[in-house]
Formats: sequence, structure tokens, C-alpha cells
Amino acid sequence: MGTTPPSQALVEAGWQTVEAAYAEPRLRQVFPWTGMGELHLSRCTEWPWAWDIPYIQPAAEGEYWVSGPLRSESVGPAATAQQAVTMVVDRLPPNCGPALVGTREKLAAHDAAILPAQPETPGPDRTMS
Repeated sequence: MGTTPPSQALVEAGWQTVEAAYAEPRLRQVFPWTGMGELHLSRCTEWPWAWDIPYIQPAAEGEYWVSGPLRSESVGPAATAQQAVTMVVDRLPPNCGPALVGTREKLAAHDAAILPAQPETPGPDRTMS
């Protein structure tokens, strides 16, 4: 038989994901962590990590699935590790730079201090008839 066993294909897909992510300079700035066979990336270096970047899962037959950033969100399938990485890079949060040393709480405080306040969206003028 000339086919690759399913478990070996998943292991190879996992390593290809890591290598493709490392090759992308923007992703090398964030903190990588793995869980449940998934490659996650965080803008902070300590647990609890930030969940604001999509993550990559190996899928059947050497393909990939990009989800997130929340578990309830799905980005879609990717045929190659490079395509999955591109899908993640295209969805990086604004001002995504080098990972902050600390937890997501420290990151949130840092973001609040440096990001300008979002202007309120004006509602309809209800004073006129």
C-alpha cells in the first residue's frame, strides 16, 4: 500500500503548520502554544493567553482548518499549511506586534493605555420629527 496512515498524516500536517507559521515574520512576533493538536498564537506570553488570533487545526488527508479566534467561530478549510497561515495573518488584530510579557489581563491594560478610545457612533437624531 502506498498510502500514508491517517495518524502519520496528522502528525506531518502539525509539523508543517508549525514550520509555515514560523516562516511568517508577523507570526514569529507572537507567542505560540499548542493544545488539543491545534496551533494557537497569543499576543501575550503567559497563561491565560489572549484569544484574539485565529488558530490552526490539522484536518483529514493532510489539510487544515482555521478557526477562531473563539472556539465558536470558523474561518474555513485550507489545503496547505501556507494557506492556513495566510488566513491567520489576514485576520490578525489591529496593532498586533511583539508579544507582551504577561497575561491577557496585562495585555488588555496595555492595549487600553495605548489605543485611542473608540468614538461613539451617533444614533439617529430623535429631536426632529
